[in-house]
Amino acid sequence: MTERESQTRTQPPPLLLNPVLERGGAYPLLKMDERRRELKKRGVRLFDFGTGDPREPTDPSIRQSLVESVPEVSQYPTVSGKRGLREAFSGWARRRHGVELDPEAEVLPATGSKEAIFHAPLAFLHPSHERRGVAYGTPGYPVYGRGTLFAGGELLPVGLKEEAGFLLPVEEVVPERTRVLWLNYPHNPTGATASYEYLEKVAEFCREHDVLLFSDECYNDIYSGEPPPSILEVTRERTLAFVSLSKRSGMTGYRSGMMAGDPELIAALKKLRPSIGVAAPEFVQGAAATAWADEEHVAARRRIYGEKRELFLESFRRAGLRVTPTDAGFYLWVEVPTRYGSDDEAYALQLLEEGIVVAPGSSFGPGGEGYVRVALVPGLAECREAIGIWEKLESVRGKM
Repeated sequence: MTERESQTRTQPPPLLLNPVLERGGAYPLLKMDERRRELKKRGVRLFDFGTGDPREPTDPSIRQSLVESVPEVSQYPTVSGKRGLREAFSGWARRRHGVELDPEAEVLPATGSKEAIFHAPLAFLHPSHERRGVAYGTPGYPVYGRGTLFAGGELLPVGLKEEAGFLLPVEEVVPERTRVLWLNYPHNPTGATASYEYLEKVAEFCREHDVLLFSDECYNDIYSGEPPPSILEVTRERTLAFVSLSKRSGMTGYRSGMMAGDPELIAALKKLRPSIGVAAPEFVQGAAATAWADEEHVAARRRIYGEKRELFLESFRRAGLRVTPTDAGFYLWVEVPTRYGSDDEAYALQLLEEGIVVAPGSSFGPGGEGYVRVALVPGLAECREAIGIWEKLESVRGKM
């Protein structure tokens, strides 16, 4: 046997993957990521408005609770988590939304809202179901679709239009195919908000057609105007709200989220979650309980986000850039200048050459083309520096 024949025979067959991984395709921002690494290696200073990871320090009282909650003996956390955490969250829901939640039957912790959102469909969808469609808005958070596919569900994306305030048009949802409907307000990536009346309309639709209503409310404690409502203020029937401490309390690395709503749905998740995950470690739960019980640090963070938002909105007005109006959430949705057509990736790459990192709108699905998303994460001083660079770029390019 020749050396070549030996090598051929010993090579393993191609690795088989879950088809959903293949269906997801390549990472949409690969070109930007490569260029970003090149610039960083060259020592170019980058202002990162791409990833929604806040830079303001986590409140000292939360960090102290984390330290004090570390046990001498570390043991597995339970699925339901510590009652003190669930009670602290229920207290927040009462103060913030006027909603009374049973901490035993209507509240369940998760290791961040992302994993909770991804895993939730596994409890309610199966390929054998006659209705296994999941409706969600696009552009939007990609995890709604990814979780659906891994659960064997059917993707039912619904286009969001700026002229309609980026509100999901419930009249375009096909009830005969839909098992779950996702809402997300304040919205990622556009910053759009929903009124109480709109939530009532969606809740009535879901009730009439026996559609499960899931509401991603991870940004509803970040606002400068009227406090955004929760779906739980409208209904808990066949409804779940997904809430997080990541942006509200600057705890992205702690991985602490909550699910709340219909006790029947919570009971189903309690059956599911021992197979896939439990609550966060108990010392993280201690910090989370402190965060949910305190409003002062949140008010301070809101003021900072509001100042950042106004800095950018005023800058965009001066530069002639059109941005979706918003006074809530964590993001700004900026229309690409006409000289780029609708090529949001080209505009994002041009900004990157100047050291400004933003997310191309097309990475959030159909309807995102022609926009870039600005996450309000760098500190105020960095925001001011970046704004000066951005305005200079627009001044020079706008004259070309």
